[in-house]
Amino acid sequence: MLPLSNATLSDLKDLTVPSYDRSRLTAGIVHFGVGGFHRAHEAMYLDRLMTEGKAHDWAICGVGVMPADQRMRDVLRRQDGLYTLVVKSPDGGQDARVIGSIVEYLYAPDDPEAVIEKMASPEIRIVSLTVTEGGYNFNAVTGEFMADNPDVRHDLQPGTRPRTSFGLITTALERRRERGVPPFTIMSCDNIQGNGEAARKSFVAYAGLRDPGLASYVAAEVRFPNSMVDRITPVTTDDDRAQVRDRFGVDDGWPVVCEPFTQWALEDSFGAGRPPFEDVGVQVVPEVIPYELMKLRLLNASHQGLCYFAWLAGYRLVHDAAQDPLFARFLLAYMEREATPTLAEVPGVDLREYRHQLIDRFSNAQVRDTVARLCAESSDRIPKWLLPVIRRNLETGGDILLSTAIVASWARYDEGVDEQGQPIEIVDQLRDRLMASAARQREHPTAFIEDREVFGDLADNERFVSAYTSVLSSLHHKGARATLEDLVSGTL
Repeated sequence: MLPLSNATLSDLKDLTVPSYDRSRLTAGIVHFGVGGFHRAHEAMYLDRLMTEGKAHDWAICGVGVMPADQRMRDVLRRQDGLYTLVVKSPDGGQDARVIGSIVEYLYAPDDPEAVIEKMASPEIRIVSLTVTEGGYNFNAVTGEFMADNPDVRHDLQPGTRPRTSFGLITTALERRRERGVPPFTIMSCDNIQGNGEAARKSFVAYAGLRDPGLASYVAAEVRFPNSMVDRITPVTTDDDRAQVRDRFGVDDGWPVVCEPFTQWALEDSFGAGRPPFEDVGVQVVPEVIPYELMKLRLLNASHQGLCYFAWLAGYRLVHDAAQDPLFARFLLAYMEREATPTLAEVPGVDLREYRHQLIDRFSNAQVRDTVARLCAESSDRIPKWLLPVIRRNLETGGDILLSTAIVASWARYDEGVDEQGQPIEIVDQLRDRLMASAARQREHPTAFIEDREVFGDLADNERFVSAYTSVLSSLHHKGARATLEDLVSGTL
């Protein structure tokens, strides 16, 4: 069994490996949040470019900030930044290659100064981010930057070692300004509507807490392109590692498994240049909003529409639930009746075909995505992906029952006990608060949605409350499957 590293690449006979000379690559991008998605998406696109003999000065230096990133540090350093990307097709086929576009990894708690100086160097022209929906530190309802975040407060103290991406990146921008080096572009790759604008707002707000002049500089000089990113990438399991060992003869500490589909719509707004992403299939466009709303309200919100009902009904793998005709009918009905009417025309996309393609993607048994992954961090996801659909349809008089049912299924899930009486592990930054509210809702049905930091004023809307309490009551008295049957048949 060969350990994956630069030294063993030439010995890997059953894997496609980088055909370019990695020793000649130089980092032009620093990326925060090197998880599975980044490695199946941005890093993969750059590897494609490098294979074509392009972008050799746009390699990636990964950065980890969270304690959980220590493991990624150890694996990538041991493997010289290399990893195996396994694309699994529904028919059982697998296309695997070693990705070579990550050439360095820095763990910020080890040496914040090294991370700052890396970004301050002129060679770095893009800082990209996959820091999750909650990583931008703004209140889900008010949209305001949360200055009372303990790590933010720490980073604002003079002379401290920065803990946050805000502290690290803003300090690097400050040094570039002092040294006369043009600023890098900050490129968000997170599932947030207007992710570039969200990043701009957060970084300008943070800079303003440090120095109003710095905030003005960031607002005026730093580019924040919007983007829409899409590829289903489940959490890597020990079975995935074993399959890579058995099938390809390589010991990879952290391979990535993903579906064949991939999409990236990227606004062409960069201050210091960019790789020629369009040469490898990225849609470089003047306006991203139609693409991102399509993805957030159809794909991402449908994931939420599936996961809570699925868990309550006993499903643990996404494809098993998506292959259930009842779940497929529910998701298609949500997308067609409630989500699609809130969307503008999407250039080059047939939305009917896209909706059915999503069901096929969710049904890919080879990917083995977990329901638990989709259920995690809902308080970051539901307000950004689903509640805008409800609010828009409330404004226009459109249907809201199915999208409201998804909210009710989340509330029922957060009671922390399934329909067989087994405990549910709730993974959410607001876990304790949400579970406390959910625990009261059998006696007080609107307890969960009265959390205004999550739901705003929706609990004041009679049409929403009526639909919500009707579905929640059905979930309590009939269960998830019977409730879905009533929803798709129109009898609820």
